[in-house]
Formats: sequence, C-alpha cells, structure tokens
Amino acid sequence: MANFYTEVPELKFQLNNPMMERICELKERGYEDKDKFDYAPQDYSDAMDSYDKVLEITGEITGEIINPNAEGVDEEGPHCANGRVEYASGTRQNLDAMVKAGLNGMTMPRRFGGLNFPITPYTMCAEIVAAADAGFGNIWSLQDCIETLYEFGNEDQHSRFIPRICAGETMSMDLTEPDAGSDLQSVMLKATFDEKENCWRLNGVKRFITNGDADLHLVLARSEEGTKDGRGLSMFIYDKREGGVDVRRIENKLGIHGSPTCELVYKNAKCELCGDRKLGLIKYVMALMNGARLGIAAQSVGLSQAAYNEGLAYAKDRKQFGKAIIEFPAVYDMLAIMKAKLDAGRALLYQTSRYVDIYKALEDISRERKLTPEERQEQKKYSKLADAFTPLAKGMNSEYANQNAYDCIQIHGGSGFMLEYACQRIYRDARITSIYEGTTQLQTVAAIRYVTNGSYAATLRDYETIPCSEEMQPLMDRLKEMTNKFEATTNAVKEAQNQELLDFVARRLYEMAAVCVMSHLLIQDATKAPELFAKSSVVYLNYAEAEVEKHFNFIRKFKTEELESYRK
Repeated sequence: MANFYTEVPELKFQLNNPMMERICELKERGYEDKDKFDYAPQDYSDAMDSYDKVLEITGEITGEIINPNAEGVDEEGPHCANGRVEYASGTRQNLDAMVKAGLNGMTMPRRFGGLNFPITPYTMCAEIVAAADAGFGNIWSLQDCIETLYEFGNEDQHSRFIPRICAGETMSMDLTEPDAGSDLQSVMLKATFDEKENCWRLNGVKRFITNGDADLHLVLARSEEGTKDGRGLSMFIYDKREGGVDVRRIENKLGIHGSPTCELVYKNAKCELCGDRKLGLIKYVMALMNGARLGIAAQSVGLSQAAYNEGLAYAKDRKQFGKAIIEFPAVYDMLAIMKAKLDAGRALLYQTSRYVDIYKALEDISRERKLTPEERQEQKKYSKLADAFTPLAKGMNSEYANQNAYDCIQIHGGSGFMLEYACQRIYRDARITSIYEGTTQLQTVAAIRYVTNGSYAATLRDYETIPCSEEMQPLMDRLKEMTNKFEATTNAVKEAQNQELLDFVARRLYEMAAVCVMSHLLIQDATKAPELFAKSSVVYLNYAEAEVEKHFNFIRKFKTEELESYRK
C-alpha cells in the first residue's frame, strides 16, 4: 500500500467517532493552548483535522519507508557489540524518518515538546506502523512508557526526561527476570540507596527486555530489604547516560527480529525513584502494563490487517483450475472471516482506547483542580469500562492476529511456506502477541471478575438500547439471544460455588463476553457505515453465534467430577 492510513477507510471511520468531541474537549482543556502554541488546535474541527493529517503522514512514512525496509530488517536484525545494541540499518532509517516527522512524545503536553494527542489517534499510528513491521512498532511505540513517568513522576523528572522522548529518544520497561516472568511479585533486582551519592543503585539481571538498550528505562526493582512479595517493589528511572547497565546478549527469536529483546546486567547502576516506594508493582506497573496491553492490541490489529492484505492480494492473483482462487468458497470463506475478525477486533480496540482517553484525561485534570461531582462520576464510569475492556482488546486481538496469519499462509498454499513471501514473517511476528505483556490466559484472569460481577452483561444490555438500522435488526435479535446464553452460563457456573470449576471454564466465559461485545460494536458500525461493515457484521455474527453455542454447550454439559480427567 502506498499510504497505510488513507487506503484503510475503516481507520478514518473509527477516528471520527462521536466520543472524540468529549475526548478533545478534555484533552485540550477547552482549547486553552490555542494562544500559546501555533500548532495547537482552535476548536474540535481543527483538532480532528490535525489528527487526520498526522495519521496521513504516519501512513505515508509507513508505506514508503518502513514497509519496504521490513524484509531487510527481519533478515539483518539488531547486533550486540561491546555491551551495546546496534539496530539494523533499516531500523535506523525508520527511526530517523519518524523523528524528523515529529512523531515522538505524541501524547505528551506541548510544553514538553509533545503533540498533546489523545490515546486514540496515537494508537492508530501504532496500528499503522505494526501493519508494516511489528518489530519496529515495538521500538517506536515504547514511547508510551512516558505516560507512566508523566503520571507518577515529579515535576523535575517531567522537565528533564519528557522533552528527550519528545525529541526522539527511546524507552523500555524493564520488568521481567529469569525467575520472574508472569509472576512479577518474584522480581529480585536489588535497589539500594547510596547515602554518599544521594541516589539509588541497581544490581542484578533483567531478561526478555524489549528494546533493552533504550535511552530511558522504567525499572521494577526490590527496594525493601527482606521482602519477597509485591509490597517490597518500587519503580525507578534509569538513564543510559549514567552507565552501569550492559546488554549481555540479544535473544535469538522466532519473530519480531527488528526489535532487540535483551538480557541486561545492572552493575551498581545509578537511578532515581519514580513516585513512592513500595508502589512499583501494586500501582505503577499495573498502569504501565495496561498501556502496554493496549499497544499490543494495536500491534495485533496491524498484523491482522497485514495478513488480510497479503491473503486477499494472493487470492486475487493466483489462478488454479482456470480461475482465481478467490472464487472458490473454501478461500473466500477464509478471507471473509479474516476481514470480520479484523473489523470486530479493531472496533473493540478503539472503543477501549476511547474509554481510556476519557478517564485518563479526567485523571490528569484532577491533578490540576478538584473534579466536579459529574466529572468524578464520569471518571469512575470510564475507568471501570477501560479496565474491563483492556484485557478483552489485548487477548482477543492477539488471538485473531495469530488466526489471521495462519489463514493467510493457508491461502498461499505451498508458497506461504517459502521465505520469499511476507506472510511467513507476519505469521512469525504474530505469535508473540498472545504471550508478551500478559498471556491470553492472564487476560482471562484480569477479565473474569467482570464476568462474575455482571459488568459485561450490563454493558451488553446497555448496547441493546442503542438503535440499529432495519437491516441490522435481525442480527440484533440473534445477538440478544447470545447474551441470554452468556448470562445463563455465567449464572450456572456461579451457582456451583466451585472456584476450580470457575477457573477451568473462565476462558470460555471470557470469549463469550468478548464476541458478544464485538458483535454489538460491529452492528453499531454497520448501522452508521453499511458500505464498510455490513458484510463483516453478517459474517462475524455467524461466527460469534457458533462460538457462543460451542461454549454454552460445553459448560452446560460439563460435570464437575470430569475435572479429574483434565488434571495431570
């Protein structure tokens, strides 16, 4: 594609959602910057035009530079020399282009050199970049770690670090260790206070750190002597300029080759505390991870788009038995389901990002002044929705990215197994999305309380009150019955009062909730833009209905004593 934004009209549709007016009003504080910065918007229309133009620039750079570099970067990869990372030559070109275009620190306030963008258009940029090169997307999109520093750091840290990220420096979040993957409470990297130098020092090892030789790091470390759980962990800012951290090696990975995944050795590395002691995992990493999970959801949608593009182009071009293979039901069935999953997952991604935008903007305003009672209620509502939707967006989109990449290779047949075709790179890159920043199983753990407390069911019932077009009404009627089955299944599991049973069927309940939510969002989108979404709504509803029926029947017929057959 020449432009990865303008040639995907579904993106502009998602940008122009009615919720954006409230988001812009909050993010721009009533457009108070219009007399302070010449590039600040004057009003809502001006703000939306600015987002559209930046997205178009991102799409152009992606199409003309990042995409053509992707295969070379995948082959070359980064190198480790003398404890430092050297990016692939194509990665350096990509970074240079993004920095020159001013596409860094996008969500940061203008006083720090940022663009003051909401999360939603920034997330769209992340999707666009990932559609061309998911590995480079990791490097570029880690700039959103600055959100956590902005949220929890002090004013002095803001003034010293945020402008550097806005100017193009890179970031990483250093959480995982050899013995602490999903279980971050087990982190043992040691932080000690140096009384003589009046600073903190870090000692230990971090593993699987994406972009581990970045300029600025947010580091989870054990600051409280004698502790072994999350209450002894704090967050620290490490500046590469201070030295003391070496890259021991770059992991040799299945995919995302352009993104250096590093093992880091901290040797008395100077750092500074971010926020308060003991809240590193309990508060700060949770905020950091929620942002990262939204980023992986965007990366996943980008990969789904790339897989669909490759599969569609090949199916139109490849001829067998005297006609293009896209004319065969077995092939157009795969393509239709790929597109439906893409549209449904994208709708979920941006509904989630809009929820995040509203609650984050109100949270930021609350640091400047006291919120009104109405604003506090609004903040509470959207915070809950964002927390409930984030694990759905990350988990389901990462699974769909893997499924679409699989089907893309299947459409290519034997050619898909050859390295000459991009589909094999997309397939390898997609595999990590359902693993890092919390596996799909952990997304289920994060989401299940919203199943059992009725939050998802209540949201689905709220969605049922939104008018849909006459053409979509038959789908809505079927969707209401799907929600009935989801509620009945949830109630049956709760009535059993068996925690092991709940844990065992949680993934099925999670998926039932997710496909019902995405079905609603697609029907809403198809009501507004049938030319874009009507076909996907029909295809996805058929798919989702079958998924709900499958899980409904499994759980309804499952006997608790059968759990013994699954234990090993």
